[in-house]
Amino acid sequence: MTKPRTAEGYTEDQLERVRATCLHLASVLGDLLDETAVVGGLVPSLLVGAREVERAHVGTTDLDLALELALLETGRYQALSARLRAGGFEPDKTAEGRVVRQRWRHHEAGATIDFLMPPVTADARGGTLQNLEADLAAVVTPGLRLAFRDRELVPLEGRTLQGERLTRTVPVCGPGAFVILKALAFRDRGENKDAYDLFYVLRHCGASVENLAARTRTLLDDTEAPRAIGYLEDDFAEIDSTGPVRAAGFLGVVDDEAFRADVVGLVARYLRAL
Repeated sequence: MTKPRTAEGYTEDQLERVRATCLHLASVLGDLLDETAVVGGLVPSLLVGAREVERAHVGTTDLDLALELALLETGRYQALSARLRAGGFEPDKTAEGRVVRQRWRHHEAGATIDFLMPPVTADARGGTLQNLEADLAAVVTPGLRLAFRDRELVPLEGRTLQGERLTRTVPVCGPGAFVILKALAFRDRGENKDAYDLFYVLRHCGASVENLAARTRTLLDDTEAPRAIGYLEDDFAEIDSTGPVRAAGFLGVVDDEAFRADVVGLVARYLRAL
């Protein structure tokens, strides 16, 4: 599904729907939630929470859920699919009726979950599918194991897709891993939203960008981390580099050189602190 290229394509209602999907999923998975992590566009709003910032994160249109390799190794993916079905989810389908195994949809609410998993082997290609069951798969995502090394437990309160009031603690990809994963994602697909998400987390997560860099340093032994840092150095080097230009484009301020300079300066501070 194509994501909006600007902030105007995101609404508070969409964000609340994804939060409700996250809460509903937490109520369905139970103890299996310990072998997952929320990743993707919902992460910044969960990590920053209700803190007062100059502009709240725009949110997301879908929920991305990382699955630990242990689910595959222990066979607990069978319990995962059983609980998903019991909770009203089923494999999604395209308009032409083709089953999309890596994305499941709630059959009443229409909300979707995309599943991701770290590579099982060193030669597994990013973007391919890791089969779990005949109608359940996860997108192979290099670097995703870092979401489990740097993971935060975030309290989330609201309503499920069925309107039930619920409070759960949800495992969420931490900011150190998020920056690495987003840097990789931005290089792979060049989306405006990825550049914006990177900027937002560097600006608002942690006491300072140096504090966030210190958290990232604990992850630099991973083979994907140096590659991601190299991408940040290249893609956010100057005010006319792709990173700041596309972050500005997402917010509709592409001609604002001061904003683009702010993005470059923030990334530079982060890189120096590493």
